[in-house]
Parts: sequence; C-alpha cells; structure tokens
Amino acid sequence: MMKSVILPVLALPFLVSPGALPAQSVAPGRWAVKSTAVDLDIPGAPKFLLRMAKGRSKTEEKCLTPDQAKTGIAAVLAPDPKAQCRVDGLQVAGGRYVQTLSCPQKKGPPLKIVREGTYQASGFAGQAQMQGMTPKGAMRIRLDQQATHVAGVCRG
Repeated sequence: MMKSVILPVLALPFLVSPGALPAQSVAPGRWAVKSTAVDLDIPGAPKFLLRMAKGRSKTEEKCLTPDQAKTGIAAVLAPDPKAQCRVDGLQVAGGRYVQTLSCPQKKGPPLKIVREGTYQASGFAGQAQMQGMTPKGAMRIRLDQQATHVAGVCRG
C-alpha cells in the first residue's frame, strides 16, 4: 500500500510554476528532469520500502517548442497540468529560484512543496522539500533535482 504513496510522491517535484522569469532563452527540444530521493520519512511505510526508495531516481522528459524555449528556464520548470498544484510563491533572481506549491492529495490536506536551487540556460539543480500528512502522521521527503537539455528534436 505504501508503494502507491511513495511513487506518486516522487513524481510531484516536477510540478512547478512557469512564473515570470527573465527571458534568458533555453534550447528548444527534449529536456530531462531527474529527481532522486534523498530522505524519506513516511509514517506507516514499511522500512524496507523506504530503504529501497532512498537513492532511486525518476526522470521526466519534457519537450519544449521554440516559442516555449524563448520564455527561459520557466518553460523547463512548468508544471504538469494533471497534477493540479497551486503555486503559492515563486522568486527568481540572480541565478537562484525558490518556489512553494500546494498539491492536492486523494485524502487529507494538500502536500506542501518548497523547491529551491540554481538555474542557468542549460538547466537547473536544486532540492525539493515535501511535507504532508498520512493517516499515520506527518510525512517528509527530500529530493535532489537536476534538469538538462537532452536533444534538439522532440519525439513525435
């Protein structure tokens, strides 16, 4: 049962806002956004599942059109609309970003996510701190994240 909690949670860090960033364009085409589980504190989850998940990575591939790429790193950070996360705040300046999100869960209050790190035209690197509630108590997860340009042509 906890597997169903852990795997969707690993997908959540990809859900960010395309807020107003300086128009430093990025390369169009395919991008890889990789998240690696660093710390997992999920009450009620079997310890062996948490040990198995720690250090595991999940990569989301995104495709940016030339018009999207002109908007800069915001295009790489854009959320998946299916997640229905609300952007509570976004600060981008001097090569650094900080973003706060509220993402709905099937049961209980929204999951709170704080993402921060550095960005440049070639991608971003940072961490996501997630906090939420499970039926057995407060949950905390920390992920390392990195985005890189993979190729100039999108798969169609």
